[in-house]
Amino acid sequence: MDITIASFDSISEVNMDYTITMYLNQYWKDERLSFSSREETLTLPGDFAEKIWVPDTFFANDKSSYLHDVTEKNKMVRLHGDGSITYGMRFTTTLACMMDLHYYPLDSQNCTVEIESYGYTVDDVVMYWKKYPVVGVEEAELPQFTIIGHEASYRTEELATGVYRRLSINFQLQRNIGYFVFQTYLPSILIVMLSWVSFWINHEATSARVALGITTVLTMTTISTGVRSSLPRISYVKAIDIYLVMCFVFVFAALLEYAAVNYTYWGQRAKKKTKKMKESNGQQNQQSPGGVKADGVEGNEEIIELTDMRMSPIPSIRQRHNSKFLGSEGSLQDLKFPPSFRISRNYSFHTRSSIHATRGPSKKRVMSTLKKGASAIKGAIPTIKDVNIIDKYSRVVFPLSFVFFNTVYWCFYLI
Repeated sequence: MDITIASFDSISEVNMDYTITMYLNQYWKDERLSFSSREETLTLPGDFAEKIWVPDTFFANDKSSYLHDVTEKNKMVRLHGDGSITYGMRFTTTLACMMDLHYYPLDSQNCTVEIESYGYTVDDVVMYWKKYPVVGVEEAELPQFTIIGHEASYRTEELATGVYRRLSINFQLQRNIGYFVFQTYLPSILIVMLSWVSFWINHEATSARVALGITTVLTMTTISTGVRSSLPRISYVKAIDIYLVMCFVFVFAALLEYAAVNYTYWGQRAKKKTKKMKESNGQQNQQSPGGVKADGVEGNEEIIELTDMRMSPIPSIRQRHNSKFLGSEGSLQDLKFPPSFRISRNYSFHTRSSIHATRGPSKKRVMSTLKKGASAIKGAIPTIKDVNIIDKYSRVVFPLSFVFFNTVYWCFYLI
């Protein structure tokens, strides 16, 4: 046998197959068909193959095929005087090609053509390649791949119905990266760089920085969705997945950086405001004698404290209400409450506070441990007096980190 490649039509990563148009030529000798001792050749129509013996050749990795029939069936039979037969046909076939997409789109694939006899074992038919088994590979072109080599071989297959000879052609295909550079990698790099623009925008321009951060995040999500739509739903991680995820992380980190800046800025303003209020309250207390407020009511009377969980707050409320209108201390002593409000503190049953008394020490220990850990973490974090420092460091850290990631990524997958 030999094969002439007419064209590589398409390669599909989703279906894990490729389509190829080829001329398949088969040669054998049937002495019963010899008609002359001289080198004479008869070219017969393709229907003549139905009247003679032909090998039952099929493609082991075939998914679907069809024979071209314009304007007639593309089949040829040539009969030589000594009984040698040349049987050729032109058809298009879709063959399975299991691809390894770990390095996609920086990958190379091996796609094969598997030819075998369907019913005749090696006891009846032995297939082998001619001296030049494949022709036309150098002229074949693919939009996304480059054919860097091919290899013809054969092997013996032991199946349930017998032992068969299988012929194979292995095509080495290298994927062209130019399409992905302009459609995926370059836009992702520009989107990441666009997210860095927010570091040069004033931190008080909340709408501008938030809108820029959300836009870049959504754009990276759209690019990732478009890439995944052209790939099968495989479980392992591909090279392009790593790049897009890292670009998404950089964009999302830029948005979180503004969240940190905004939180730090407003936290400092709140602390300054609280400090000013404390200072103003201290000055007012110094001006008013005895710690009495302008309305004549002491500060301690503004807080209602219940010394016991079961004590009713009504007497305390009445006491505070009446103290605002009674000027003398003797009048407070004349206040009497009905017996229903008289509560004895010598309880014979367990109160809620006594029930939880045993749990108090353990909870206090846990809370004290957590407070110590939080204080240690808080002490380790440096105090930022100017929020613009965060933006200044981000202008350097983010680009350097992205350049380092790109260096590691391209060196790992290309070298």
